[in-house]
Amino acid sequence: MAAGLVSKWSRVGCSLLAGHCNSFSGLLSASHELGFNNFLSQQQRTFIQMRTVLKVVDNSGAKKVMCIQALKGKKGARLGDTIVASVKEAHPNGKVKKGKVVYGVVVRAAMQRGRCDGSEVKFDDNAVVLVDKQGQPIGTRVFGPVPHELRKKKHIKILTLAKHVA
Repeated sequence: MAAGLVSKWSRVGCSLLAGHCNSFSGLLSASHELGFNNFLSQQQRTFIQMRTVLKVVDNSGAKKVMCIQALKGKKGARLGDTIVASVKEAHPNGKVKKGKVVYGVVVRAAMQRGRCDGSEVKFDDNAVVLVDKQGQPIGTRVFGPVPHELRKKKHIKILTLAKHVA
């Protein structure tokens, strides 16, 4: 559909503008791609909700989990929120096995979140650290950056295990 639209307008532009054919079609396709990419970026940046697949960034043994329920909030989970998840992929010798229902704390979210100083933080992926019912991490290491917003949500142990606090 998009390619058909651009080619139709470029043919019209060639016949009407004779020598300016290449610049007209390039301008049209660039503006269309910008609009489409903007739409996709808005579409992907949503809450962590039911059936969202998240990457596990600790050494508990799980690789990927699927969110079953966000424990706080009607729409879904954001940075620092606790979720209930099902393990979809796991290492063979890990503490957590495939199919187990676990709790997790969202440590990276693709949806942007505003900070008090006016800046915003957002990550490329959705990631979680697995915790037990008391909120203590199952693993002993946390990989990748972790936002300092977890301090407000009382997840101090996860911050101490992380190497890089963003």
